[in-house]
Amino acid sequence: MELKQADLMTAIVTPFDENGINFDALDQLTEHLLNQGNKGFVIGGTTGETPTLTHDEKIALYQHFGQLIDGRVPVIAGTGSNNTAETIAFTNEVAKIDGIDYALVVVPPYNKPNQRGMLAHFTAVADATELPIIIYNIPGRTGVKMDTETILTLAQHPNIAGIKQCASLEELQVIVEHAPSDFAIFTGEDNQALTAKVLGGDGVISVAAHLYTKPMRAMYDALAAGNVTEAGRLQRWLTPRMQACFMFPSPSPVKAVLNAQGFNVGECRLPITTLTDDEASQLAVALGLDADALAGELPTELGE
Repeated sequence: MELKQADLMTAIVTPFDENGINFDALDQLTEHLLNQGNKGFVIGGTTGETPTLTHDEKIALYQHFGQLIDGRVPVIAGTGSNNTAETIAFTNEVAKIDGIDYALVVVPPYNKPNQRGMLAHFTAVADATELPIIIYNIPGRTGVKMDTETILTLAQHPNIAGIKQCASLEELQVIVEHAPSDFAIFTGEDNQALTAKVLGGDGVISVAAHLYTKPMRAMYDALAAGNVTEAGRLQRWLTPRMQACFMFPSPSPVKAVLNAQGFNVGECRLPITTLTDDEASQLAVALGLDADALAGELPTELGE
């Protein structure tokens, strides 16, 4: 599937058990999300707790996931860091893995480069790597924001295929208006999912889709059919639940729900802590469930 057609993608969690990555749980969750209408994945992103994965774990994870998907939907693998040379080397290593279609390269965190530094970083990576690059602009985690002018300059590069944009809708619409037609534009903010599409973006790379792929799929299908009223109703229903997925450090809320659904994704790795009983009750109420819902068993489909 061409990336611009993959309107609803999940930035999938990395399941853990006492031995490391739980590949059986990953397989079960992935097939469930595909059956619900998911059209692509980011593997090894923020939600995948990539900073806590070793180099060898990342390679094993990407090899396994590429084989699992086997070309059914696009796969974007996280390869970025705040070291340009290491980003180039790791991206080229990942490029050799069958089934990985794109590299997600984050704006360098911690270093806090200026716009000129960002241009130089992404140009160097795109010039030296084989995988097409997806820019990951997430100022809340990196400490700096890539300006729209910088994004539009990089969008002209033949090896930069798109962006996961976590910023304002005003900035998103500037990118949509001026980027090349083949430049894929995804919001990384769940509550912007509908508006991003209406503005001309290609869709959302989502965390909430772990739990709500079916209503999110229905929302996009309603929009495509011209039923804006139904699409809007679904987004209004989804928005508070999407926000609840981030009421504690992500991905601890989503993992708590997935575990209650029987997907056995395990706990988060430090420094992200697993929810306390009180936090789990707060999350359940915010999701419109009974306060003790996460202590029991939930159905594998959460809908209206």
